[in-house]
Parts: sequence; C-alpha cells; structure tokens
Amino acid sequence: MNLQGRFSITSRITLFTGVVSTLLCALLALLLMAAVRHYARDTVTREVAAAGGRVAVQMERGQPAYPLAGREFRHLQVLDPSGRVVASTPDVRGLPRMAGFTPPDSRNSATCVVCGGVFPPADCNIVVAQWAHRAGERWMVYSASPEVPPWVDPRLAGLVGVGAAVLAAAITYLGYRNVRASLRPVNAIREELDEINGDCPGRRVPVPATDDEIQGMAESVNHTLGRLDTALRQVQNALQQQRQFVSNASHDLRTPLAAMRAEVEDGLLAPEETSVPELGSVLLPSLDRLQAIVRDLLTLERLDHGQRGEQHRLDLAEVVAAELRNRRHPTRRVESALQPGVFVLGDRVGLARLLTNLLDNAERHARTTITVSVRHERGGGFGDRYPRGAAVMEVVDDGPGIERDKREMVFDRFTRLDSARSRDAGGAGLGLPIARQIAETHGGTLTIEDSPVGARFVLCLPSAPAEATAAPADDTLSS
Repeated sequence: MNLQGRFSITSRITLFTGVVSTLLCALLALLLMAAVRHYARDTVTREVAAAGGRVAVQMERGQPAYPLAGREFRHLQVLDPSGRVVASTPDVRGLPRMAGFTPPDSRNSATCVVCGGVFPPADCNIVVAQWAHRAGERWMVYSASPEVPPWVDPRLAGLVGVGAAVLAAAITYLGYRNVRASLRPVNAIREELDEINGDCPGRRVPVPATDDEIQGMAESVNHTLGRLDTALRQVQNALQQQRQFVSNASHDLRTPLAAMRAEVEDGLLAPEETSVPELGSVLLPSLDRLQAIVRDLLTLERLDHGQRGEQHRLDLAEVVAAELRNRRHPTRRVESALQPGVFVLGDRVGLARLLTNLLDNAERHARTTITVSVRHERGGGFGDRYPRGAAVMEVVDDGPGIERDKREMVFDRFTRLDSARSRDAGGAGLGLPIARQIAETHGGTLTIEDSPVGARFVLCLPSAPAEATAAPADDTLSS
C-alpha cells in the first residue's frame, strides 16, 4: 500500500512513531517480565532449598518437626537410604518419590524442574534434592514448589501491560506534537507562497529562527523569489521599453510618411501646378529621413543581438582622419588634434559609424566649430579596466551644451532634447544610443563630460595589445 499518496506527512510519521513505539514498549514489557520472573524464580528456588535444608538438618539431629512445610504450595518428601518415602507433606502423602534425580557426589544439593509424575498433569514444579546425613547413612530430602508462570502475577502483568501501552501512547503523541511543530513553518511558507502573485512580487516567506533544514529551505525560497522578482522587473522594463520604442518609432516613421502623402496628394489634385522634378525634390528629404531611421533600427537590432564586425588592430587617429577627409558637406568648421599610434582592437566600420553619429550630433548643435581629438592615456587613471592604458577620443562643439541632469537621457533611444518633434528638429534620437552601444561592444565607454562651452563627448577604448595582427589602413566609408 502506498502511504505517501493516501496520508499526509504528519499522519505517516505519527503512524510510524506509533508502530515503532508500540513494538519497543512491548519488547520492553517482555524483557521486564522476564527479568521479574527470573528474580521470582530465583527467590522461590532459594526458599524451597531453605525449606528442604531445614528438614534435612532436623533429620540429622533426630526427628523432623511437623508440619514439614510452613507455607502453602510447598511439597516435601523424606526418603530413607533405601529410597522409601518415610515422611511427606499431606498433598504428596502416599505418593511415590516426586523426582528421580539426586545431587552429584561433589555437591550436597541439586535443582530441577519436574512436570507431571506425582504432580497434576501439565503442572511443573521446582524440585530441590538435598542429602541428609544420619547415623552414617545418607537420606534424601525433596522439597518442591510450583514453577513461577511467565506472567509471574496477573496484577503485575496487567500493570506492566498498561504502563507499556501508556508509554507507547505518550511517545506517539509527543511525536505527533513534534511533527506538527516542525511542519508549522512549512505550512506558513506554503500559505505565504499561495498569497504571492504578480501584484505583490516583493513579498517573502517567513524564515524560522531555527538552525535546521526548514530555515535553509525558507532562505532558498526567498533567494529564488528575489531572483524571480528581479527577472520579472527586468521583463516589465523590457516590455515598457519595447512599447516606448515601438511608439517612438511609429511616430518618427509616420511624420515623413504623412509629409510625403500630403505632397503626393497635392500633386494629384493640381497636376498642372506640380512638376516631377519639383515633387521629387520635395519627397527626397523625407525619403532620406525614412532611410536613416530604417538603417538605425537595423543597426540597433544587430547590436542588440551581439553581432560584431571583424576585429582588427587599428590606429584610431587614422580612422578619425579618414572619416573627416571623406565627410561630405560639413556645415561647421572642424578642428582636429590627432595623436598617431593610438591603437585599439575593433571594427573599422563600427568605429567610423560611432564618429559619424557624434559629428552629426555636434553639427546640429555647434555654433561655428567642432573639435575632434585623439590621444593615449596611461592605465593608472582607469583602475583595472584598462591595464594597458586607454585610447581617448573627444568630440567637442561650441553649442549651448547639455545640462548635467540630462546627460544620460540623450543616450536613451528616441530621446531628443529638442523642443519640437518635427522632421526638421534634428535626428530621430537613435544616433547617440547607437554610438554608446558600439563603444560598449568594443569594451569601452561613451560619456558626456564637463566643458567650458558646448558639449564634450568622451570615448574611452582599451588600448590594443602589441601582439595583435594589424590590418591595412583604408578609407572605407561608414554606411
């Protein structure tokens, strides 16, 4: 029978405790009764031997005194040297000798249990045989008493049995109470777990003040709940960011589409007033904006999935110089201070894209001048992050700058500090997040630091090890 599926843990342990305690108490009662019987049997044997010895002494002195036995249920017989019964107690008078054994020559007495014979059938008696020496002859004295039964005395047996039953019941009850007390924290943990749901993920199960397995289980449950709570919050944040991302992307895509639709509808309503070149010149900026947004979204998707370009040992100053030379139609004056030999391990296209996004952002906010610098700094100022030093690139504009409390906001996707959200109010809010993510995939950082005027973007990348394989320099454009 499978008890695990039919009874609770409390019932099973209580049942087990009851069965085991009953068996042990019964065994204890049997051992106790056996010990008492052994003691009683030894006592009866000594009394029988003493009674027979008294008669033997009397025989040696002349004549035994009657009655031969002073207690009820004592049987005595005196045998002459020829083995004839010459004296006995009334209950065995006229009967043959009660036993056939005699003490050995080396001893004066012997004891044996005799069943039947002169005694009633199935009635056993303890018989003690002793020699009595009279006038140079040996006489025999037999003394007997009924054998002590296994239960010794019915009242004693009943008392021991009741005591064993009470002891077994007490042990079972104490086991039940102990199990209930031990499982009470488990029930509290279960009840608390039943109450925990998505509306209260921060709740924890109670930890009992006991140094046992249940305390360890409660701590493990709370640790697991903490991790689940953290994971749930991360999922909720991710979903919120995804919803915000979709909303912002939809808004930025809807704006140029609406403008293009309006221009096309105007052209259809008044075809004589609109020419194809004029319509194309109006639609191209919106198409360029759509293409830029789609390109940025695809770049973010690749970065989110950990896709990286091929890594090479690059001179960061050469990458920056090539990008500045190939930049088309700059609207602001660009000044550079590039230290050669600042090597990094990275993707040329990705680093070029990072610089392009920073320059585009600087052109939108600079008044007249943008300054780009590249230098190498020792690793002491960066702790253990850059043990070989850092390659530092700065892009500074002379615009209005960014307030300190808003410097991290600009790295959020679709976040723009422009007051208007029109197609002419700047980028889509993806350039700087892409630039930071590219920096992080290269093991570096992109931050905004204090500057006397304008905004100062600082890129820090770990310097490349000297044994890395160098790639040939080229002027590949960022797409």
